[in-house]
Amino acid sequence: MTGVMDKKNTQNRISSISAVFPAYNDGGTIASMVAAAWISLQQVTDDSEIIVVNDGSTDYTSTMLDEISTRYPELRVITHPSNLGYGAALRTGFAAATKDWVFYTDGDSQYNPLELVNLVDALREGVDVVNGYKLTRNDSFLRFIVGRVYHYFVKFLFRIRIRDVDCDFRLIPTRILNEIDLKSASGAICIELVKKIQDAGYAFAEAPVNHYSRKYGVSQFFVPWRIARTLYQLAGLYWLLVIQKEHLKNKKS
Repeated sequence: MTGVMDKKNTQNRISSISAVFPAYNDGGTIASMVAAAWISLQQVTDDSEIIVVNDGSTDYTSTMLDEISTRYPELRVITHPSNLGYGAALRTGFAAATKDWVFYTDGDSQYNPLELVNLVDALREGVDVVNGYKLTRNDSFLRFIVGRVYHYFVKFLFRIRIRDVDCDFRLIPTRILNEIDLKSASGAICIELVKKIQDAGYAFAEAPVNHYSRKYGVSQFFVPWRIARTLYQLAGLYWLLVIQKEHLKNKKS
């Protein structure tokens, strides 16, 4: 596989990785996420960068990023002057990535970047993308139920084959991200991303990862107007990706 080297010390190492973190009001967690990412990147590659997209945060996220930038020369911070949405932040991070692979997860510390090694170890011949899946979901009961309903709903609606489409812990070749045209600005981007990669014929491997309860800040998904916007965008995605299959027509052309 392109970019994957022989095992070293029983662990895969790959050519180069951009670690991307969208961050919105994650001042209490982003420093530890960058530190953990730096450690994990040293274990799997000799060439890496860390990109944090500060999506118009109004807490002290900017201050923390300014402080840790002096400690990690690999860190690049991109700031949106206003909050543009989770999907917009991811698209900015993906566009800025310069390495062969992109690893991304959220800046809120509900996933541990140290588990990047699980994704890299899942790479093998014939695998294009590695998707994490939650061993357990550590959220409140209400969020657990809403998350399960959302998970099965979108899997059925979009005919997604991976087991956990709602796990934002992924390792993707940059060439694939450059090939697909992502448009979503909200959390619907995760469905758009997986659906377009799947429909392009790329093969997924899956790796177990832990999911942790939120220690700082408030979930952005469970804000009513964000849920409404995501549902609206899901409806639009369904029309474009399942009914019209616009992305497949563009590929053929």
